[in-house]
Amino acid sequence: AELVELATELASTSPKLRYELAGDAVDTVLLEVFKDGAATGIRFAGVPGGHEFTSLVLAVLNSDGKGKLPDAGLRARVRSLRGPAALRTFISLSCTNCPDVVQALNLIALDHPGISHEMIDGGLAPDAISALGVQAVPSVFLGDKLISVGKSSYGELLEILARELGTDAAAVAEQPPQNFDVVVLGAGPAGVAAAIYTARKGLKTAIVAEKMGGQVADTLGIENLIGTNYTEGPKLVVDLEKHARVYPIEILSHRRVESMELATPDAANGAKRLKLATGEVLLAPTVIIATGAKWRELGVPGEKQYLGRGVAFCPHCDGPFYKGRRVAVIGGGNSGVEAAIDLAGIASHVTLIEYADELKADAVLINNMRGRDNVTIISSARTTEVVGDDAKVTGLRYEDRRSGEIKSVDLDGVFVQIGLVPNSGAFRDLLKTNKFGEIIVDDKGRTSAPGVYAAGDVTTAPFKQIVIAMGSGATA
Repeated sequence: AELVELATELASTSPKLRYELAGDAVDTVLLEVFKDGAATGIRFAGVPGGHEFTSLVLAVLNSDGKGKLPDAGLRARVRSLRGPAALRTFISLSCTNCPDVVQALNLIALDHPGISHEMIDGGLAPDAISALGVQAVPSVFLGDKLISVGKSSYGELLEILARELGTDAAAVAEQPPQNFDVVVLGAGPAGVAAAIYTARKGLKTAIVAEKMGGQVADTLGIENLIGTNYTEGPKLVVDLEKHARVYPIEILSHRRVESMELATPDAANGAKRLKLATGEVLLAPTVIIATGAKWRELGVPGEKQYLGRGVAFCPHCDGPFYKGRRVAVIGGGNSGVEAAIDLAGIASHVTLIEYADELKADAVLINNMRGRDNVTIISSARTTEVVGDDAKVTGLRYEDRRSGEIKSVDLDGVFVQIGLVPNSGAFRDLLKTNKFGEIIVDDKGRTSAPGVYAAGDVTTAPFKQIVIAMGSGATA
C-alpha cells in the first residue's frame, strides 16, 4: 500500500509520468522504472522513501536525460564494461551514504544496456541479509559476490566494475593529452580555493577529483567556518561547486590520478604528465595537490576480512544494524567518543578502546559518555586482532599495555575511529613526505619538486580544518 501510494503520487506530478500496477508475483514490493515502454535496468525492491526518495526522483529524471549526468568520457568508460551484469545494493533507509551508491549504480545501468541495478531495503529482505552475511550498508553484490561495502563514489564503483567485469578497450576511443596551465587534484575546500584563485588570474585550470567536497561531503554540522554561523557538509559541497562553476574551470569529477611524471618527452615547458585511472592524460606545468585524507585503518588481522561483516567506519550509517547488540569503538578522540555516545543509544553495550593512557576527546564529550551506563572504557589497550567465525565478527583481542597480557572482548561489531591518513600515495616517490605520509610544504605551499604545490589535509599543515584548508589552497 505504501509503494502504491508513493508511485501514484509521484506519477501525478507530470503528464509525462505514468504508474502501472503489474500482476507479476515477486518476493517483496518492487518498483521498476521504464522509459517509452522499455526497461531502464533500474529497480527498487522496497519503498524508496527516506533518503532513497531522492534516488527514485533522480532515476526518473536521469532516465529522460535530465539532471547532473556523467560527462562523455565517463559514459564511454561505462559502455566499455563487459556485460551482462546484475547488481544489487542492500541499503537502510536511514543510511546517508547509501543514496550516493544507489544513484551512481543507477547511472551506470542507464548507460550500459547489459547492466541492471536493484536497490534492496535490507529491512524487507531478512533471508537474503542472513544468507549473504550482510552487516553493513551499502553492500553491493555482483551475483552473490560482495564487491563493495560502505561509501563509494561513481568513479570508485566504475573502477571496481572494470576489475570485476573487464573492459573492451576498443570501445573507448583514445583521447589526445589535454593541456592546462594548472591542474588541481582534489575538490575539497583547499582544491576549490586553489582553482578559483588560479582561474581568476586567467590561467587555464582543471580540477580532477573523485568527488566534489572531499571529506566535507561526510560532515554534518559545521559551526566554525568564520562568517557562517552554521552550515552542513552537503550544502557546503554544493556551494563550493557552484562557486567553482562561476569560472571557466574544467571539472573532471569521478576520476583518480593513477600516476604523475615530473618531466616527459611529450611535455613541453616543463609540463607534468598526469595519467588518470580512466586512461585520460593531462599536461600542465603547474600541479596543486589537494587530495585530502581518508579514514585510518587498524591494520590488524581480521579487519579487512570482516569489513562489512562486523567491521565498520560509519556509526551513523551502520549503527542501526547493531540494535540491542554489543559493539566496540576503537579510538578515544572526539570522533571515537562521539561514536560511542551515538551507539550507546542503539547497542546493548559499547566498549571504547583507546591506545593511550587517557582519552584525547574534549572534556564535555567524555563527561557525556561517562554518563551512559552501558559504556565501558578501556585505556592503555592496543587492538591486536578482530575475531570472527568466518561469516561475521564475534569479538576482538587487545594487549593491555601495562601488563602485556592479551585479553578478549565478545562483540558483534567493531567501529574504527582512529583518525585520518593523507591521500598522498601516488606522489610519495616524487615528493618529500614526513613519517605520517603528509607532503612537506613551505609557507607558500611549495613541495620539493619545482612547479608542484600542495594544500590542505594532505600536507604538513598542523591543523586539519576547513578554514585552514581554504587558506592554504589560496596560498598555493
